[in-house]
Amino acid sequence: MIEIKAPVFPESIADGEVADWHAGVGESVRRDDPLVDIETDKVVLEVVAPEDGVLVAIRKKTGDTVTAEEVLGEFEPQLIVESNHPERNKSLDYNEAVGNQGARSYNSGVGVLEEKIASPAAQQLAKENQVDLNNLSGSGKSGRITKGDVIASVAGLEMEPTEHTSALSGSSELTSPEPVRSAIDDRTERRVPMTRLRSSIAKRLVEAQQTAAMLTTFNEIDMQSIISLRSKYKDEFAKTHDGTRLGFMSFFIRASVEALKRFPAVNASIDGADIVYHGYQDIGVAVGSPRGLVVPVIRDADRLTLAELEQQVGVFGKKAQDGKLSIEEMSGGTFTISNGGVFGSLLSTPILNPPQTAILGMHKIQERPVAQAGEIVIRPMMYLALSYDHRLIDGQEAVSFLVAIKGLLEEPARILLDL
Repeated sequence: MIEIKAPVFPESIADGEVADWHAGVGESVRRDDPLVDIETDKVVLEVVAPEDGVLVAIRKKTGDTVTAEEVLGEFEPQLIVESNHPERNKSLDYNEAVGNQGARSYNSGVGVLEEKIASPAAQQLAKENQVDLNNLSGSGKSGRITKGDVIASVAGLEMEPTEHTSALSGSSELTSPEPVRSAIDDRTERRVPMTRLRSSIAKRLVEAQQTAAMLTTFNEIDMQSIISLRSKYKDEFAKTHDGTRLGFMSFFIRASVEALKRFPAVNASIDGADIVYHGYQDIGVAVGSPRGLVVPVIRDADRLTLAELEQQVGVFGKKAQDGKLSIEEMSGGTFTISNGGVFGSLLSTPILNPPQTAILGMHKIQERPVAQAGEIVIRPMMYLALSYDHRLIDGQEAVSFLVAIKGLLEEPARILLDL
């Protein structure tokens, strides 16, 4: 018998929460298959099966708080016998041990679905919220439905039309004799738990606004030079760098790095009564994930080429969507860039990522009429926002920093010529 334990947490994390069991009691799994997810304040940590075998006991249920190396369950190494449903194989030795009654209990319990495969936590949440799992697409391994899939479905249920609405629009398919409430009177409310990560994000955002003297300055950039450069070289760039796509983020990271070198206070942090000036540029890139906003950090960004920056951003984006970012990849950082433009944001005031003292907000590129050399022309413009801690950074310094980024991006040759 092997005890399944919670991972060792870094010093900055005291405990975690059982987010989702990927296997039910009596279910066999392969070596290194995920058994359970532990959600911390920063990331979701995956605990995998140590050997081929069967999960024989669950000691910590979904939602339970666990500390480092606390026992989560018990696992028995076994020879796995293949069946018609490889996702739900059971070990021969385990079935012989529990007997026919145990096997029947397993087959009729919460661990098996006839058409869809879902984790025990997902099934329980689906039952509580009356969600049909057969209508969901799983984001887990081999299409497995996770708790996050159910939460997303529950959050979107109120947007779906009711049967009564279909009837009012002329549908003749509604034949149920049961009374249906009017769509006007349908004021259903659904309560879902806030994830640990979302709770941590909320706490940090409030703390940032309460502890820093935060101020935001704005500017706008004519993106025509970068758009033309990207359009001219994107195919050759992808061919030269193994298919890496040339995007806009690498230009903004490079411009930010050069500006940070000129204005070291923007790259600094406050530690009590001390100012810590960092002699390196570790750039955090805010990306969305199914569990909330996360900020992986590109280390020593000043040493990377545009291609390497694009590759790193792509890797982090994929890991964020899959919930695979490690705590190390999201720790530290001296400056953050957030791109709300990918969601259509035209203008915003980004919130600081403590203990950093500044964050750059990118926005949507939009064609607008602007005056150039006494004429009105249409140009692809982007608003930039720099939020900063006024305790350390003066207004003049913040404005000058943003103007420097504007100059570097409107004339990209300045980056290469160190102007």
